[in-house]
Amino acid sequence: MNSPLAQPSQLIDLSNRSTLDAYEDLARAIGLRKISCTVEELPHRELGAITRATATAVIPNPWLGTGTSQDLSERTEAIAPLLAKLLSDRLLQALGGAEKVEAFGKAALVGSDGELEHAGALIHTPFFGNLLREALGGTSIICFVDGRGVPGESLRVPMWHKTAAATRTHYQTLELSLPDAPHAGEIAVIAAASTGPRPHARIGDRTTDQVITSEILKGIQL
Repeated sequence: MNSPLAQPSQLIDLSNRSTLDAYEDLARAIGLRKISCTVEELPHRELGAITRATATAVIPNPWLGTGTSQDLSERTEAIAPLLAKLLSDRLLQALGGAEKVEAFGKAALVGSDGELEHAGALIHTPFFGNLLREALGGTSIICFVDGRGVPGESLRVPMWHKTAAATRTHYQTLELSLPDAPHAGEIAVIAAASTGPRPHARIGDRTTDQVITSEILKGIQL
């Protein structure tokens, strides 16, 4: 099996360690090619500025050359926690800490030489999702998008409220362009978060919705 993952020579404690500066050991362990962040501010009359950010890590696909019966769990357990730590540290720095985060989301794109399941393996297990959720102070399931990608890919990363997923005001997407990723043998993993709702949300919420069933189809007025 081709894998960028180095076998660790010692245990390390990342629980209280920042990865914003000294992270060379983590980069080597996962074969990190690049890590990048985007930040945008949306002025709002009542809420002030809503800040939205993404953090993206691009790594070699650790499962290249394996078949569809390959167990993905070993590499997932080794790589996904490091990705969660690297990405969440950068989101927290960009947004001012977990207490400022209101919405979150995640994404993964696998290059053309990989399998869609390879993208999912890095974001859909507790080894990524639970750590990202805890770091950002959330309790909701993290909404997501995954798929295949090529360099120059653009995607929309969905987000919703980090503790109340049904809060419609926080349903939003963040557009992201990846100018040079993922290459055919790579995976790009993205975490996203926002300090507020959609800027002009005004379509109500489940707490104020009428009770709507298929009965309304019996009296549609055209």
